[in-house]
Amino acid sequence: MNKKVLTAATLAVFASAAHAQSSVTLYGLIDAGISYVNNSKTASGHDSLVKYDDGVAQGSRWGLRGTEDLGGGLKALFVLENGFNSGNGTLGQGGALFGRQAFVGLSQNNVGSLTFGRQYSFSTDYLGGNYSTGGQTVAGNYAYHINDVDQLTSSRINNAVKFSSANFAGLTFGAMYGFSNQAGAFAGAPATGTVAAPVAGSSRAYSLGVNYANGPFGVGAAYTDIRYPSQATPAFSTTIANVTTGSVRDLRTFGVGGRYSIGAATLWALYTNTRFAPITGSSTTFAAYEAGAKYAFTPALTAGAGYTYMHLSDANTGHWSQADLSVDYALSKRTDVYALGIYQLASGQVGKGNLSAQIGSSTSYFNTSGNADNQLAFRVGIRHKF
Repeated sequence: MNKKVLTAATLAVFASAAHAQSSVTLYGLIDAGISYVNNSKTASGHDSLVKYDDGVAQGSRWGLRGTEDLGGGLKALFVLENGFNSGNGTLGQGGALFGRQAFVGLSQNNVGSLTFGRQYSFSTDYLGGNYSTGGQTVAGNYAYHINDVDQLTSSRINNAVKFSSANFAGLTFGAMYGFSNQAGAFAGAPATGTVAAPVAGSSRAYSLGVNYANGPFGVGAAYTDIRYPSQATPAFSTTIANVTTGSVRDLRTFGVGGRYSIGAATLWALYTNTRFAPITGSSTTFAAYEAGAKYAFTPALTAGAGYTYMHLSDANTGHWSQADLSVDYALSKRTDVYALGIYQLASGQVGKGNLSAQIGSSTSYFNTSGNADNQLAFRVGIRHKF
């Protein structure tokens, strides 16, 4: 009897130890509030809009993440992350159940991780969160560049294999490749057929990045290349104002950013250059120059400001200047309230139409203003993390 009791106790100890070395965490975030814009899309282009808006400071989401200790510094890991709209409960990212992230892989101490699935590009990993006004302040998705064509916040790559290095004295780097998953089209393929009987194409992508962060200083760079971006699911945006670049063969974006903290203040700067190469015809280049700062007046109260100049060149010419101001107050470690204001002025000529302002990383926020060359937006919101 004593031997049986001892054996049972030993097995219980080992089971408890194994359980302690593995974990699964439920997490999430809900961001909601009321927004106003002076020029929204109407026949005249000058009507104001007041609306409930979701996911501005950060996109609303819930997810599961887990790890399992395999011994010797090796771990298995996974992330499943869902995006949704808190206003109507619908799924984000084209209706995918886990459209934000869905991957599994292995990580090794002092080496890095190798993961497989739907994952962020290094333009998002390294540049968007570290060196942009959208990532550094609650201006969030209103502050990211037009339609996120430079992949700073929503660049999720399907069918991807991704290596992310460990942290080597502040230095991290990585590379990823997203497969087209279409026979005979390893590098992707455009849609074919007729309007009545279209044949879907395929998209492939790759991304590279390097980042160095040590103490108050950080600097990073990333390059992302997406072949046939309109054939991805959901499709990548190639639309700027009332310009659609048409049948894009390649979306290639490069960026470099830096950040420095001085006491309670943080300063940052970012440059991105995005080139749309069509199947036929000349290319179009979109460049963005951004600088910003934030200051923590108290542990709970932070204010931020940013300015971005965006330029569309080559076949079409356009200019956008955008200023962002925001203030954030933390009610607790998990809940904060915020207010922000954004003004954007557009000039130049694009195609045959008027150049229109577009605040936000997606035109779904306010829509393109019909005949106006500026937009002024205000918002108050609440964000809760769990």
